[in-house]
Amino acid sequence: MNTTKPKKSPGRPVSFDHDEALDKALNLFWLRGYEGTTMAELTKVMGLNRPSIYAAFGNKDELFQKAVNRYISEPTAFIAEALKKSKSRDAVNKLLNDAADFMTKKNTPPGCMVVLSALVCGKESENIKKFLISCRDNLECALVQRFKVARKNKELPPDTNISELAKYYVTIHQGMAVQAASGATKKELLSIARMAMNAWPS
Repeated sequence: MNTTKPKKSPGRPVSFDHDEALDKALNLFWLRGYEGTTMAELTKVMGLNRPSIYAAFGNKDELFQKAVNRYISEPTAFIAEALKKSKSRDAVNKLLNDAADFMTKKNTPPGCMVVLSALVCGKESENIKKFLISCRDNLECALVQRFKVARKNKELPPDTNISELAKYYVTIHQGMAVQAASGATKKELLSIARMAMNAWPS
């Protein structure tokens, strides 16, 4: 009778919490950026070996993109909620104020993962850079659509340059992320948001 115990597979563990592991990867990417995060650090933080990560999430690029998509759908869901406000000015005001709170929370890295993760990267990470640019463009496109409706409904002057206005408030949002990553407080970011709203076309 063969009493030899079968060797354990080096692949995925019998079970693990997929969402919890992804959240851990998300926080590490958010803190270190895409290029600043190594696979060795990911295996340690996620509690999974490389074969398990590859089997469950794909390679580093795929894992990062899954983490960003989760970040957009959950931690930054406040953006979509803000854009549901009936008046465009109220939507932008809520967006910036909620961002000031979100970007300075104590239990998450400061700033915005989508803004800061790969502003500058090597050629080998060009696809990641383009992916994040596309994510950032989504907010600008959403604002453009909101402002078109606002102009039609006479919430904005008829001569308002919709594209410029959208880019302005996206730039404010992204600048707040950089400021937060540099140590700006919630109070300071709220002050920036308040000044930005003073520029609303009248």
